[in-house]
Amino acid sequence: MGAPVDTLVVGLGNPILSDDGVGWRVATAVQARLREAPFEGRRVDVIRTSLGGLALAELLVGYRCAIIVDAIMRQNGVPGEVYALRLDTLQGTLNSASAHDTNLRTALVALRRFGAEDLPTDETICVVAIQAADVWTFAEQCTPAVAASVPRAAELVLDLLSAEEVFGGDFPECEAGFRAREGS
Repeated sequence: MGAPVDTLVVGLGNPILSDDGVGWRVATAVQARLREAPFEGRRVDVIRTSLGGLALAELLVGYRCAIIVDAIMRQNGVPGEVYALRLDTLQGTLNSASAHDTNLRTALVALRRFGAEDLPTDETICVVAIQAADVWTFAEQCTPAVAASVPRAAELVLDLLSAEEVFGGDFPECEAGFRAREGS
């Protein structure tokens, strides 16, 4: 395989499970904005998927950086809050109940051990997470607070993409507790 392309943005979740589909909605908004104003000299691919674990990790092969957008259920979190989190700050997933599945960090370690050299490092993977209220109800729309956070989350993804540091190393604002501000 040739030199890795710059960045993959992954909208993660299930679009028919209410707030679990927020990653898809943010990815769609980011993709629309990138069509209007693409980054010069950089390739940014945007996909939507319901995959996790090893299948998700395999999607990252060939990329230097990745931004994964997903719903999160934090204790005492306020629905609609938007976070930028480092991969190493995340715990297991709500849906990882199978011995055949694993969390993303563990899957990346396994792929690297098997010789995958063209994966982003953990430091160049950022998770933009939106606090969910309901990830169990079959619905094609998010709850109002989560739906209202989509533009803010998309803007955060675009800010991360435009940061010079992204293409030379770590995401600048992707820290354990970074919370997107209301007006940003």
